[in-house]
Amino acid sequence: MSVLTGGHSATDAARERTFGPLYSRNALAVVSRGLMAAKSSTWLILVSGFFEPVLYLISMGVGLGPIVGTVAGPGGQEISYAAYIAPALLAVSAMNGAVYDSTWNVFFKMNFAKLYQGMLYTSLGPLDVAIGEIFLALLRGLLYATGFTAVMAVMGLITTPWAILVIPASVLIAFGFASFGMGITSFMKTFQQMDWINFFMLPMFLFSATFYPLSVYPQYIQWLIQAMPLWHGVELLRQISIGSFSPATAVHIAYYLVMIALGITLTTGRLRKLFLK
Repeated sequence: MSVLTGGHSATDAARERTFGPLYSRNALAVVSRGLMAAKSSTWLILVSGFFEPVLYLISMGVGLGPIVGTVAGPGGQEISYAAYIAPALLAVSAMNGAVYDSTWNVFFKMNFAKLYQGMLYTSLGPLDVAIGEIFLALLRGLLYATGFTAVMAVMGLITTPWAILVIPASVLIAFGFASFGMGITSFMKTFQQMDWINFFMLPMFLFSATFYPLSVYPQYIQWLIQAMPLWHGVELLRQISIGSFSPATAVHIAYYLVMIALGITLTTGRLRKLFLK
C-alpha cells in the first residue's frame, strides 16, 4: 500500500469520507472547474437566456408603450410603460440565468456525468459543492443583469443614480432562485420531470405583475402572487429603478435572504443524502 493512502484502499477512503466535514472551505475548486468547462461552451448557449426579456422589452415597452401611455409605479409615481416593465423583465432575466445553471446543468452533472459523486469522494463537502455550483449560477445571473441594465440605459430608462443598485439586487434574486433550483433538481430523475420547472416558471413570469399592476387581479389571486418569489424581485427592482423606497423594500430583501438560507440548507442536505450514504 502507498504511504500516501496510509494503508487504506480507495473504497475505505470513500467510506470514511461519508463521515467527513460538511464544508472543507474549498468551494473555489468547484468554481474553477466550472469556469474551465465553460471555456469549451459556445457563447450563444451562454447568453441565450438574456435575449428573451430584451425582446419582450422592445416589443411591448417600445411597441405597446405609446398606446398604454404612463402607468402608476411604486409610490404612485407616474412612469412610462417601458420604465414600468423594464425592472420586471430584469428580474426575469436574473431568474432565467440562475435557474438554467442550477437546474439543467446540475441535472446533467448529477445524473449523467456523475460529477458530484466524484467530487464528494475527495476532501470536498456537500456545502463546498452547493456553494460552488450556486456561485456559477450567480455569474450567469450577474452577466444577464449587467447586460440588461445596459440595454435599459441605452433606451433612456435609467433616470436616477439609485438605479445602479438594480445589478446587486438582481444578483440577490438570482441567488434565491439558484439556491433552491439545485436542491429541487436533486429530486428529478427524468427529462419529463424537469419539464415541471418550466411549468412553474412560466406562470411566475406572466402573472408576477410583470406587465400590469397586481391590482387587476381578485384579492385571493393577489395573495397567491405575493407568495411567489418573482413578484418580490419585480417589486424590489421597480422600487430601486426609480429610487422609491419603503418598508416593503426591506420585506422583499428579507424574503430572498430567507429563500437563500432555506435553499442552501435543502441543497446541502440533498447532496449529503444522495452521495454520502
